[in-house]
Amino acid sequence: MNGTDNTRIATAEFADPLPHAGGGAITRSQTLLFAASVGIIVTNLFAPQTLVGLIGPSLGAAASEGGFVSMATLLGYAAGLFLLVPLSDLIENRVLVLRMLAVAALAAAAASFAPAAPSLLAMLFVLGAACSCIQVLVPVAASMAPPGQDGRVIGDVMSGLMIGILLSRPIASLVADAFGWRAFYGISAAALALLAILLGLTLPRRKPVAHASYAELLASLIGLLAQEPVLRRRAFTASLVMAAFSVFWTAVALRLSAPPFDLGQKGIALFALVGAGGAAVTPIFGRAGDRGFTRSATVLCHLVLVAALGLAAWAAAAKAGDAWLPLILMGVSAVLLDIGVTGDQTLGRRAVNLLQPKARGRINGLFVGIFFIGGAIGSLLAGIAWAWGGWNAVCAAGAIFGVTALVVDWMG
Repeated sequence: MNGTDNTRIATAEFADPLPHAGGGAITRSQTLLFAASVGIIVTNLFAPQTLVGLIGPSLGAAASEGGFVSMATLLGYAAGLFLLVPLSDLIENRVLVLRMLAVAALAAAAASFAPAAPSLLAMLFVLGAACSCIQVLVPVAASMAPPGQDGRVIGDVMSGLMIGILLSRPIASLVADAFGWRAFYGISAAALALLAILLGLTLPRRKPVAHASYAELLASLIGLLAQEPVLRRRAFTASLVMAAFSVFWTAVALRLSAPPFDLGQKGIALFALVGAGGAAVTPIFGRAGDRGFTRSATVLCHLVLVAALGLAAWAAAAKAGDAWLPLILMGVSAVLLDIGVTGDQTLGRRAVNLLQPKARGRINGLFVGIFFIGGAIGSLLAGIAWAWGGWNAVCAAGAIFGVTALVVDWMG
């Protein structure tokens, strides 16, 4: 299929999706439902970052291999974004979401009983792929927003997403501390099953009118990426930011369990809870995009991210009579890091959702899929950097990603 065919499919063969069953603007209760749903689903993607220290040894994995546990779910998620989310431009979205949630619940249940590392990694990959239903829900919410309020709705839903990401670590740590890491996946399976029932009863229908095959749909992804420079740039910088995020959060539990912090799972859970404060700024960045400050706000996000990683490196090396000052500084760095990442993701998602409404599902899948590949790479590099040079190497790797994003900002 040539570029012209891809363009035709991307822009002409999909009618505008129906906004929702009721035909009016999205309500506050619907926004909260979307936000809560994506928050619950996304916990499965980032919980392994704080469970690496428990899962790896229990399955006989070396320290340098621990990043594979976190990477598997993120790679599965990216695969789902490229292969499953485009179906939201082809089939009815409610049915697609419910089927993907059912698979996610089964994969989480299987992960809780995985006897060895290979089987666990396989189940986490499937779980991540099924959790990509998040990116079916977000475009549905965006399509229901009144004109000019896309950023507000996306920001509100993204608040739920980011809260889920940031709470996934403390929740996983607390559950693992009390019942073991397998219990987290058992509880997650039950939560996903209950969510499927709730969404089955309340989720509005959204059925695009398509005249293309699944193969043509996937082939059109290349055409969309070639057509849209905004999509290419925002997806690339988002992948760099997500890599920095994953480097930090995959390794920070290892650093906090060592001197001078010597934190257990409960302490690490409380630390991760502090980082959740960064999600509070998500609607602010969405509104900044609506008011025309996308570029300046993006540069600010990347500067904050680099500064946060510098502070994290300094905090861990700080000379103090006890661990409280370094721990406080580490907490501040975590909040700043999450603010930078949250702002970048919100602004980027808003920008790409405004490109081609008829191809919104595929564009969103491309954007998020590319930045989650960055997250998977970051998770893998965290284990390697930790084994090679400890915490300083981890922070340096994350800062390099942030500086590269700033260079792209400057060139763009």
